[in-house]
Amino acid sequence: MTLPRLLILCVLALTQAGCAGNPGCGSPGDGTTCTRVLFIGDSYTSVNDLPTVFADLAWSGGHRVDAGMDAPGGDTLTEHAADPATAAAIALEQWNIVVLQEQSQRPSNEQLRQTQMYPAVRQLDTAIRADGAQPMYFLGWARRDGWPEAGLPDYASMQSAIDDGYLTIATEEHAAVAPVGYAWAALLGQDSPSDLWQADGIHPTTTGTYLAACVFYAAIFKQSPEGLGYHADLSDDAAARVQNVAATAVLADPREWGL
Repeated sequence: MTLPRLLILCVLALTQAGCAGNPGCGSPGDGTTCTRVLFIGDSYTSVNDLPTVFADLAWSGGHRVDAGMDAPGGDTLTEHAADPATAAAIALEQWNIVVLQEQSQRPSNEQLRQTQMYPAVRQLDTAIRADGAQPMYFLGWARRDGWPEAGLPDYASMQSAIDDGYLTIATEEHAAVAPVGYAWAALLGQDSPSDLWQADGIHPTTTGTYLAACVFYAAIFKQSPEGLGYHADLSDDAAARVQNVAATAVLADPREWGL
């Protein structure tokens, strides 16, 4: 079955330095230990191809992974919940985890949460669990300048609202959270913060995407990404700093994130 919007990435983890060839997970039921992850979202996921970065990171950590993506730019979870292509993507494989990433503004606005985001999350969670997978919420980062038109005048106020938005529905749905936004804030708070946003103040740089991949690695495998050999385009020092921040954000208290 081929879906134009669905990108399937198969990655075989062999060594920290990586290897040539990528047979992926093989056929379902063949006894291969593998983790299958589907990312549903928008450009926060598709810019820099987060699923591929995550898969390459998993490769360097010794994990066999299939990663899929259904993330057209600007799509909301409401649109995904109503879209047959998203339903088909969920049913396409025997996913272990399906990641849900809402459009960047909706989690920070109470009215949009209650009328749009939360109903869509509940609907998608039902479909995900019915397919035998577990949902994981992609708690994202705020815009660099906040959302002043909605009463969120800066990054910090918007990030706090986003955190509340995701954690509230995660508690209700007993779902796991990948706290990318928490790690983002922690990295910004260091003495030598990295440039995480592109010039638009919204989308991630390679560093931002790599940080997200490290958070997902820690959340999914319950292991630290520290010391892994895949660094995307980051220097060794920059990658090490990002890996440490992600590991601390997720693994200091995994129960906080439902892990």
